[in-house]
Amino acid sequence: MTAPTAAPDSYYQRTGEHSYKPTAHAQGAWHPDEQHFSPVGGLIAHAIDRYRADRPADGLALARISYDILGLIALDEFEITVETVRPGRTIELVEAVASVGGRAVVRARAWFLAELDTTAVAGTHDEPLPAPEVFEPWAMSGRWGGGYIASIDVRRRSTAPGRAAAWISTPLELVAGEPSSPHASFIALVDTANGIAVRQEPTEWMFPNTDLTIHFHRRPEGRWTGLDTSVTFGPAGHGVTSTVLHDVHGPVGRAEQILTVRPLNGS
Repeated sequence: MTAPTAAPDSYYQRTGEHSYKPTAHAQGAWHPDEQHFSPVGGLIAHAIDRYRADRPADGLALARISYDILGLIALDEFEITVETVRPGRTIELVEAVASVGGRAVVRARAWFLAELDTTAVAGTHDEPLPAPEVFEPWAMSGRWGGGYIASIDVRRRSTAPGRAAAWISTPLELVAGEPSSPHASFIALVDTANGIAVRQEPTEWMFPNTDLTIHFHRRPEGRWTGLDTSVTFGPAGHGVTSTVLHDVHGPVGRAEQILTVRPLNGS
């Protein structure tokens, strides 16, 4: 494995038209030689943005992005390819594949929908989170390891095992020297949800997610990603992490993660 570059200001460095090298800040929480999926998810969204940027403005906005995580994502250089699966003037489906050493490790699909003025009927039953300044800083690295966790600013309020809300931000660029869209920057922090509302201690149980699906009903704005998260463990080794997503103006969507739950000393 190629050692990650210890760049002080980004999670990735571009190495080619479609290839990227992770820095030490992208290191995962479960294994020191893997990438945390949060920045990976943001980078894939960034790659999709760049792919679509070559065309004229089409009035479409990201409404859903889903990721299937096919295995451990090594902390090594990897490639992202993007293609249009379903073109359209009002609805478009795009697919991206991230590969390490020629092996696909993530498959993602993103739906883009036409934007219309529906202000007159807009509404939600999801309550806004209090402002980030109201939440207490939380040293997440006291419970989780890895370069990614060490790189983020976390403000959290926990009410019960498996139930917590948090605001997360980062001072780092997603890709060195490249501006990221609000969607990509926001998505780059969403996968953290599975670690803010732990139901069982990660020193005793493993509960990694094998997917991440994000639905947006509004474009996120600002540097903070808000996570209002509940974690459920079922009786047969499966779990679900469910999150209402917020920016500082209120709810913007939802995220779901399916978990494989097992004792740390199990197979």
